[in-house]
Amino acid sequence: MQNQSIVTEFILLGISQNAEVEKILFVVFLLIYLATLWGNMMIVVTIIYSPALLGSPMYFFLVFLSLLDACTSSTVTPKMMVDLFYETKTISFECCMTQLFAVHFFTGVEVIVLSAMAYDRYVAICKPLHYTSIMTRRLCGILVTISWTGGFLHSITQITFTLQLPFCGPNVIDHYMCDLFPLLKLACTDTHIFVILVFANSGSICIIIFSILLVSYGVILYSLRAHSSEGRLKALSTCGSHITVVILFFVSCILIYARPTSAFSSEKNALVLVLLITPLLNPIVYTFRNKEMKMLSGKCVRD
Repeated sequence: MQNQSIVTEFILLGISQNAEVEKILFVVFLLIYLATLWGNMMIVVTIIYSPALLGSPMYFFLVFLSLLDACTSSTVTPKMMVDLFYETKTISFECCMTQLFAVHFFTGVEVIVLSAMAYDRYVAICKPLHYTSIMTRRLCGILVTISWTGGFLHSITQITFTLQLPFCGPNVIDHYMCDLFPLLKLACTDTHIFVILVFANSGSICIIIFSILLVSYGVILYSLRAHSSEGRLKALSTCGSHITVVILFFVSCILIYARPTSAFSSEKNALVLVLLITPLLNPIVYTFRNKEMKMLSGKCVRD
């Protein structure tokens, strides 16, 4: 199908049209972005320079999660902050498609990494005697490769059918970034089939993986009955961090993409949670609820 788009750029309405509110938002987003980068990079540096941690599958995956969070936040936040200084916010067609691809690529990879981390915790708690023989370096490498491949396939699918849409006039996006549903509203064609494709490629994946994760954590929590009180508390602390991140991430994704219609008034707010808040909370819940990470992070700061 030949794309007949004549639109060369899109106008973004942004997160607010109030100049005073935008100044406040700039400060807030800047602080969140800097804290996100600092927190996630601190985790990466701490683990990389602690061979004992890097050799652990849980921390091996945590390095990738932290890098993904930094990348995810960077795909949207800098552009959004710059736009807060301009009355007319524009983005070229090419940059719009690039942003769309990047956001779905990094979040797609993160979905699978979170699943891999849940599997790691399942093996560690439910099959502790076989943990080292199951969670080998080879398996960890395979899971990371699957994550990158899955994220790419998910994102390339989204961008492929988005590029088929003809944009022949309307170019005002009621959003602060390029995403699927806001773009579908501007297409000069019937988009019902595309809405179904979005649900199939994004919504259903979120629902299925979230359901699997909930079941896996349910099994983990059930198996903790056979552990000692100290073991239960340690396992609950680790799993509690994972569950917090999973719920924040997946509930927002489900609200945005697992819908039979493209109308969702709070989509912008939900994406702020996915792209800004969750990447900031990850280092908080994984570091401050982990004594070993707190101790080593403090040592890195002092050094």
